[in-house]
Amino acid sequence: MLRPRAAALPRLALIAGLLASAAALPARADLAGPYLAARAASAANDYAAAVTYYDRLLLNAPEDLDAQEGALMTHVALGDFDRAAALADVMIGAKDPSQIAVLVALAQDAKSGDFAKGVALLDGGADGGQLVSGLYRAWALVGQGQMAEATKAFDALAKEKGLIGFASYHKALALAMVGDYEGADEIFSGKLADLLHGTRRGVLAHVQILSQLERDPDAVKLLDSAFGSGLDPELKALREGLVAGETLPFTVIGSATDGVAEIFYAVGQALNSDAPSPFALLHARLATWLRPDHVEAVLLTAAILETEQQYDLAIDAYAQVKPESPAFHAAELGRAEAMVAAGRSDAAIEVLEKLSRTHPDLPGVWTSLGDNLRREERFKEAAEAYDKAIALMGEPKPADWFVYYARGIAEERSDQWAKAEPDFREALKLSPDQPSVLNYLGYSYVEKKQNLDEALGMIERAVAARPDAGYILDSLGWAFYRLGRYDEAVAQMEKAVELEPAEPLLNDHLGDVYWAVGRKREAEFQWRRALNLGPGEAGELDLDRVRHKLEFGLDQVLKDEGAPPLHPAQADAAE
Repeated sequence: MLRPRAAALPRLALIAGLLASAAALPARADLAGPYLAARAASAANDYAAAVTYYDRLLLNAPEDLDAQEGALMTHVALGDFDRAAALADVMIGAKDPSQIAVLVALAQDAKSGDFAKGVALLDGGADGGQLVSGLYRAWALVGQGQMAEATKAFDALAKEKGLIGFASYHKALALAMVGDYEGADEIFSGKLADLLHGTRRGVLAHVQILSQLERDPDAVKLLDSAFGSGLDPELKALREGLVAGETLPFTVIGSATDGVAEIFYAVGQALNSDAPSPFALLHARLATWLRPDHVEAVLLTAAILETEQQYDLAIDAYAQVKPESPAFHAAELGRAEAMVAAGRSDAAIEVLEKLSRTHPDLPGVWTSLGDNLRREERFKEAAEAYDKAIALMGEPKPADWFVYYARGIAEERSDQWAKAEPDFREALKLSPDQPSVLNYLGYSYVEKKQNLDEALGMIERAVAARPDAGYILDSLGWAFYRLGRYDEAVAQMEKAVELEPAEPLLNDHLGDVYWAVGRKREAEFQWRRALNLGPGEAGELDLDRVRHKLEFGLDQVLKDEGAPPLHPAQADAAE
């Protein structure tokens, strides 16, 4: 389980000093418990818990390689770079240091500008991975003023299988950094153009290069072809400057250290595209360490942490983007989403309300605010937020269907049906086959006993699109119930409850249709089940009404409510 290895006493002392803050934890002779706890926390991506256990392990067994590796990984994941660098320095002194230790050491050397030290580490056999090591060597040459040798290094790496895109991109950035914009443009405009324009950062780099070459119209054309008309604040400002004839500065890379940061960002992004992982997070964090203003790396870090359900860490990462950054609104939207996921909805709404004051011209801000207010059942306020979003959107496009749908829900739930119905209709006009809209509008008509035939058709279309959605099958069953087609209602309701057995409203509806077909004992069972499940997340089930049905039966409840009887002919005969 634990693999001790000899280390020099000074190194042991360094680790002990490094982990002094963990000394308050009780030392344990038996390391199995902390080791298993550390592994479990790491597997759950709970870096804060894992680092505590790994640090405790190192206090007791500073030579242990597993503990070193785990501690290093978690300190980087937490953004604790001082401790990570010190621990990596210890680890690379051993024979065959781990790749994680090598990557942290390379980042440390790039940050300090000591590229020769980083290259010496690689020359000594340390493994940073073929891509990172190759690009690092090239950028090290750039940092040492050997541009001709650096271009040769980039070209050599490009000949390796699968690496031509990475190598060419970084070569272009290096050329642009030293003022060779013609050479950089030749790469970006060449046979790899589509590949190099495949990321936002690649497009922005080429746009800046074209502007430096006094080719602003070409830069505008590239922006428009890559991003279309829906530009965010950063892209919009760039385009306006280009149209006005301004020369954009080249800011993507400003130094060889920035180049190394770009290596880590690119690798982290590539790893994350396959599946979010701690290794992708490691690269993203190292990029932000080398270049704190690398907003894309910060956002990548936050997104990975959010995917790993480390919401507090994600919130902290999003908060690193400064208000003056063109991407500040994107970071704040992400921070609000992470807050919601962490159960801090009120704080998320506060963030979005503040953002709506600083960025009032962005529809996405108002839409996000509306979504969060709607989730908190603040429907009138949500509708007002959607009003502002829609006013800013201009001519409706098919992709805008959801905003009209969401506003319709907020209006319907705040007793504004006269406004809600046209919004649902507009959503269907923009996207005619959206099952959510078809179901919501159809169910609303059923509940209001309006347009029942049309409502049934809408819900049947929704079921055809989503046959595995219990709530949509419930709507179909409820439409049959309202139309008096009780046997058909039973079949749909049973399917709905089978798909979503823990939904109280669906169980209540199944009880009603059972009662309607004379299966009264089964109806009472479903009502009791619904009662035990509670009112539901949105409080949609009236528990007192369920109790009355259990006590007096559905027929009597309907009569007391002044509703039509289930079987009018039988009711007339009884009278």
